[in-house]
Amino acid sequence: MIKTDTIIALATPPGIGAISVIRLSGKDSIIISNKLFKPLNNTDLINQNTHTVSLGYIKDSDITIDKVLISVFKAPKSYTGENIVEISCHGSVFIQQKIIDLFTIVIVQALL
Repeated sequence: MIKTDTIIALATPPGIGAISVIRLSGKDSIIISNKLFKPLNNTDLINQNTHTVSLGYIKDSDITIDKVLISVFKAPKSYTGENIVEISCHGSVFIQQKIIDLFTIVIVQALL
C-alpha cells in the first residue's frame, strides 16, 4: 500500500444492526465520495466544511442504494491526519457490502 492510497472499511462490527459506519481514509476520499453521494441540500462534499454532516443518498447511476449521513473530516484535522469520510448507513449486511463494493470500484478506477 502506498501512503496516498484511499482505503475503505466497515468501522462498526459486521452483522445486522440499526446503523453501520463505513469509513474512507486517504487524500481522495472526499473526491471519491462526491461521485456517489447525492446530498439533499445539493452541497458538493468538496466544498463542505470540515467536521460537518450531510444527509443524502448513495447512488449507483440512477439506482438509490441507501439514504445516508456523510461526515467529512478534512486533513490535517482528522485522527489520521488524512481526509476522512464516514458513511452512516442502514445496518443491513447487503447494504454495507453494496456500498463498500461500489466505492471499491471507484477507488480502483481512480488508480488507473
